Amino acid sequence: MHYLRKSQDRGYADHGWLKSFHSFSFAGYHDPKYMGWGNLRVINEDRVAPGMGFGKHGHRNMEIISYVLSGELAHEDSMGNIKGIPPGDVQRMSAGSGVSHSEFNHAPDQTTHFLQIWIEPNTLEISPGYEQKTIPLEDKQGKLCLVASPSAESHSVKIHADAKMYAGLFNGDQSTSLAINPQLKGYVHLIKGSLKVNGENLSAGDALMIEGESKIEICDGVNAEVLVFELQA
Repeated sequence: MHYLRKSQDRGYADHGWLKSFHSFSFAGYHDPKYMGWGNLRVINEDRVAPGMGFGKHGHRNMEIISYVLSGELAHEDSMGNIKGIPPGDVQRMSAGSGVSHSEFNHAPDQTTHFLQIWIEPNTLEISPGYEQKTIPLEDKQGKLCLVASPSAESHSVKIHADAKMYAGLFNGDQSTSLAINPQLKGYVHLIKGSLKVNGENLSAGDALMIEGESKIEICDGVNAEVLVFELQA
């Protein structure tokens, strides 16, 4: 069974310096039907204006992944990390027992476009942690590349959660199939382009919520970039 949720049905907030689409209930957007999917709690598609950003703020007991699409995100946190996150990098921050951080777009003339993803952890009150890795384009071309997992396998960042996250780029006749445990949940978020997933046609910003199915089949991509999640039910 699966359900297609269209991009335009997401929550939206325009703060001037920040324009954000919310896949699940977040801040001023609340929909009791969309409080998360499995242990995936947040996917925010954020566009941060030049010279602007999120001032220092705190998190606790959450696995937070940043996936930059264009521009660069400047990160600074209470663990002493001062990093720039360019497109192609995956950043993981484990908030654990508590961490504060800030995120800014320091470019004078370019918007930073990124996805902020929150996954509920399987262990609470761990020591906060940080990890950042570059995922080469060729590793995502025409296939699903594992970018986050609890075991850090295949060069993925390690998350303290019962979940896996894959990224892929598909165009033309490129296709793939991912076997999943039907007792778990799947979630497909199309970042850009168009794509067919399990027989459904997705456009940029659309998502496919999957449960009770044993595979995720991807084909017919047109300049598509996609994230795929395997999640705790």
